Amino acid sequence: MKVTKVSRRRFILAALTLSPCAVIADARLLEPTWLKVKRLRLTKGKPAHRFVHFTDVHHKGDRDYLQSVVNQINSLRPDFVCFTGDLIEEQRFLAEALEILSGIKAPMFGVPGNHDYWSKASFAPIEKCFTATGGAWLRDEARLIFDGKINIIGATCSHANQALSPLNSAAKNILLIHYPAWVKKLGDQRFDLLLAGHSHGGQVRIPFYGPIFVPFAVDEYDMGLFQTKAGPLYVNPGIGWFPVPIRFRCRPEITVIEI
Repeated sequence: MKVTKVSRRRFILAALTLSPCAVIADARLLEPTWLKVKRLRLTKGKPAHRFVHFTDVHHKGDRDYLQSVVNQINSLRPDFVCFTGDLIEEQRFLAEALEILSGIKAPMFGVPGNHDYWSKASFAPIEKCFTATGGAWLRDEARLIFDGKINIIGATCSHANQALSPLNSAAKNILLIHYPAWVKKLGDQRFDLLLAGHSHGGQVRIPFYGPIFVPFAVDEYDMGLFQTKAGPLYVNPGIGWFPVPIRFRCRPEITVIEI
């Protein structure tokens, strides 16, 4: 059999030609639903609680994908679940999204995101769904759980919150917000943990550069763990996408957090 030799020049040319195709295929066909589980331990000793944080579902009718998210959450057996906004973009997808999310087998606490408001959907069925899991849909209010050991505070994104529900000095205070940059609007309040979404991690991240674009109200808090004046802030890159179905070096994420 004759072996055809490939010159270095031809090899480099082929690589340069195929690489953009591979990047586009990854960004468009693979990463948007290539769910990953990230683990974050925020205690030096043995964790007392383990919970899941997810955000920015932007459900548009991909039932199988959202069901896979729920299945993954349940497989992790969390003590509770936190959601930080943008369940849908259009109210016609709300019923299906809630039907699937109702399968989460842990108390689910959540706050609305800007798209939840923009969709003009009623929050009543969302409240019913979250309450049925043993959790709550929190709009500038708090819930004490685990015999008062954890205080979950939920802030809306309809206005900047300078003052929230009183912190509980005997509990771990966890604040759910949608916009990461609003961590700067909390005055002298300090939390044990703040969780946010909205950024999608930029969806497209360039090596050695970072996201090429992030939405408003993100600032420098594009993705990951940040130490802020108000406490440690974790920004989750989200489950869904907006406005285009593209992710590159920024896979959708479920975060398991131990405290």
